[in-house]
Amino acid sequence: MSFSSPVTRRAAIIAFSGAAMLMFTAAAQPWTNTVSRTNIGAHAIGNPAAKTRLVEYFSYTCGACGHFATNSGALLNNQYVSKGTVIVEYRNLIRDPLDMTAALLARCGRPTQFYGNHQAIFTAQRQWIGKVQAATEAQQKSWYEGDMAERTKRMAVDSGLFALMKQRGYTDAQLNACLASEVSLAELTSMTNIGRTQDHVTGTPSFFVNGAAVGSLEWDRIKTALDAALKPA
Repeated sequence: MSFSSPVTRRAAIIAFSGAAMLMFTAAAQPWTNTVSRTNIGAHAIGNPAAKTRLVEYFSYTCGACGHFATNSGALLNNQYVSKGTVIVEYRNLIRDPLDMTAALLARCGRPTQFYGNHQAIFTAQRQWIGKVQAATEAQQKSWYEGDMAERTKRMAVDSGLFALMKQRGYTDAQLNACLASEVSLAELTSMTNIGRTQDHVTGTPSFFVNGAAVGSLEWDRIKTALDAALKPA
């Protein structure tokens, strides 16, 4: 290939460099930024073509779930998800009204915002659960009065979850809409039923690698199961 002038050659070099940079950026984009909603309303993070799928059933009021999220979440992302070898599906197993409130808030915004919400809620778990435990009798009574939107709004405000999400950039209107979402309520309820009746989940967190239950919530055991699933047949 030849170019008729230095100007033409420079333009071609610039165009080629730009295209190469775009290709490099796309290749370097971590799979942790790829988020989709599954057919049951769960969030799946990672390469959709990954042959290994890790399913986690979790509850926001579960201390062990919080421990896993804050201590092993980065390991899972860095060692597997970001490399495109594993996709992780996060499924809620709702345990109580406060858990439902947190789950509704975690689903606010675009699917790509879910993981940040998820981690922020777990990181602050001790603080907002502590506020719930210190709530007055009148506050606790109000959590079970009125319609769903009213109940979840009071729990979100009294626990500090509402303020936490506002710090993440959400408006009152957005949060109120998320707390009142009948669609999200139905998805979370259905997801919980699937976990209990189809996957026979009895506690959280519970993990499945390519459909097989991992009988442990410790990172080393989960890593071992992932590595075994990734080995060539």
